Amino acid sequence: MALIAIGQNRKMEDYLESVRRAGGEPVEVVVGSEAPEQVLARVDALVLTGGGDVDPKLYGEARHDTFEAAETGRDDFEIALARAAVAKGLPLLAICRGMQVLNVAMGGTLVQDIPTQVPGAVEHSVPQPRHHIAHEVWVAKGSQLATLLADHMEDGETCHVNSRHHQSVKQAAKGFEITATSPDGVVEAMEKPDARFCVAVQWHPENFWRTGEFRELFEGLVQAANGKKK
Repeated sequence: MALIAIGQNRKMEDYLESVRRAGGEPVEVVVGSEAPEQVLARVDALVLTGGGDVDPKLYGEARHDTFEAAETGRDDFEIALARAAVAKGLPLLAICRGMQVLNVAMGGTLVQDIPTQVPGAVEHSVPQPRHHIAHEVWVAKGSQLATLLADHMEDGETCHVNSRHHQSVKQAAKGFEITATSPDGVVEAMEKPDARFCVAVQWHPENFWRTGEFRELFEGLVQAANGKKK
């Protein structure tokens, strides 16, 4: 069974169950418990999870007034994890903050506060219930994301997602393609097209493990991880 590392998060249950239901064996990763290279040497794939804001100094900006720091040490540890995973070609699924970590790790930048920096933004912070649908996203045809979510999209172009974030990708890192946006233009997904599996989404697919709307994202990760094991 593929071992799937899951980055530390204050609400792990949904991530763990999503990986299990997709056929993988979750491995919780504690910040600073071991070097990123040691973590990745013993697993077959990586999930970067949600959480607090990535420190903007890491992409050359001053902190916005709304900045809310993640747990101590988490930025540096997860950025190192992301870089090592991409360099190694390890299958990677990045979720919410995880997508932002991945983008910054690979040289991209972030919108620090959508409500004040994106004119006409839709509501992206809908905390409860966690699986509540907040808005639609438009998915790029021909993308890996479109293939994974084909059964959930209307007219092959849109699907509906939950949303709990005030930051997003601004400039996508080199080598990555934006593969979904919300109606206000906020980036909702990106992927590395030359990777076996390197997909990032801004919403929280793990919250739907009971009903399975986005199980294909985790199944795709586990399938890629099993391919790595051969």
